Amino acid sequence: MSDNAELQELAATVRAVLAKHGDSSVLRRAVDGELGYDEQLWTLLCEQVGVAALAIPEEYGGIGAGLTAALVVVEELGRTLHAPPMLGSAVLGAQALLLSGNAEACARLLPEVAEGARTLALCWAGPRGWDTPGVRAENGTLSGTAHYVVDGAVADTLIVLTADGMYEIDADAPETTRTVSPTMDTTRRLTEIAFAAAPARKLGGDAATVTARLRDIAWAALAAEQVGAADQCLQLTVEYTKSRVQFGRAIGSFQALKHRMADMYVLVESARSAAYTAIAGLPEPTTALATSGAPDAALDLAAARIHCSQAFDTVVGEMVQMHGGIAITWEHDAHLYFKRAHADTQLFGTPARPLARPA
Repeated sequence: MSDNAELQELAATVRAVLAKHGDSSVLRRAVDGELGYDEQLWTLLCEQVGVAALAIPEEYGGIGAGLTAALVVVEELGRTLHAPPMLGSAVLGAQALLLSGNAEACARLLPEVAEGARTLALCWAGPRGWDTPGVRAENGTLSGTAHYVVDGAVADTLIVLTADGMYEIDADAPETTRTVSPTMDTTRRLTEIAFAAAPARKLGGDAATVTARLRDIAWAALAAEQVGAADQCLQLTVEYTKSRVQFGRAIGSFQALKHRMADMYVLVESARSAAYTAIAGLPEPTTALATSGAPDAALDLAAARIHCSQAFDTVVGEMVQMHGGIAITWEHDAHLYFKRAHADTQLFGTPARPLARPA
């Protein structure tokens, strides 16, 4: 699904489902619920739109629309802050399996992932972040602790990234312990998963290649999510300034606020351009040997990671200020976007140093 019209139609369909079945009240109930996301909404997205199957090849029960289509869904979910098992399972988990090159594991696991019946979680980060895996492999067993695992609390199968390659293990194995981590952003649950000499199945894949590719995918997905969330913050701010009246006029008519909202618009659109450029440079990771044909793909990804984070952070800050005192109350959603912005800045790490394109 590379045609722009098809991607726009997909975005409109997902947005319509979220508008009808995933408003703020649904999100807030989900945040306080057992799973941390609305299971009915996720089932609806999987059954009626097929979101979990988009990036999974047809040979493994998917739609085969490609990673770009899946990230369109991630962007739309970012608008509402809903966090079903799309990013952790249908994107990162599924792509990790494909990168392993293990056809047997893909054929066994991915059809259920595509249906939304099985949830994967990628266990990756160590206590200091994503540069060093938190779990080590020894004689076919796993030991150590994976931190900040997306969808880890609800996963059926864990895909564990180690310095030795990737492994598969049942999430309910007696040698594993899952603990939900306290986070500032309550709309996305992260889990700490400890392994105590847990027997696991080797999937394969070159560790360095797989790690680099998964980081690319994670950064591109976050950039898409940040664009969706920032755009929603802009829209909410514009609507509020049209209705909020001071000195007998809607505050949106004041020139100073017009300038600030124009700056917000420029940030959102420039972030969109950066994100879409980075996503376009991603290869479809059907094997661990997949490489990008775009020479500037790595630079584009790093630029998108930095700029989209900064843009979302700035836009949500302006949103809070222009909404006034109501924005810092629990009843308003502005604080949820504010927390997501700060959490996304840290998730999956950041480029090691500022970027400088050679002259």
